[in-house]
Amino acid sequence: MARRVSMPAADDLFRPTSDGAAEAAPEQRPRRVRAVADDAEPTPKRPSGRIRHDEKMTVYVTADELLDIEHARLTLRREHGLAVDRGRLVREALALVLADLETQGADSPLVQRLLDE
Repeated sequence: MARRVSMPAADDLFRPTSDGAAEAAPEQRPRRVRAVADDAEPTPKRPSGRIRHDEKMTVYVTADELLDIEHARLTLRREHGLAVDRGRLVREALALVLADLETQGADSPLVQRLLDE
């Protein structure tokens, strides 16, 4: 005769482990907002660099494009002493292209290349 193992119910697994009075949440302070004049010059956007990224985007590339990215990464390391990963390289390149699009608009190389396709 097989013995049946008693498993805990979902309510037992996901029950609160402390009473609410012992761990009161700290008061939420309103975030400070810095006033900026309307005629202020917008600061150029910078890529995020080496931080934890909460958002993810998947981009499919061809084998040749991946080799080009890897070649650029190795060139940066060999000739400039910059050890960057592929993600950072792509984020930096994307920031450059988007900044160029913002400043040049329809005259940007991105628009021209997309129109040529």
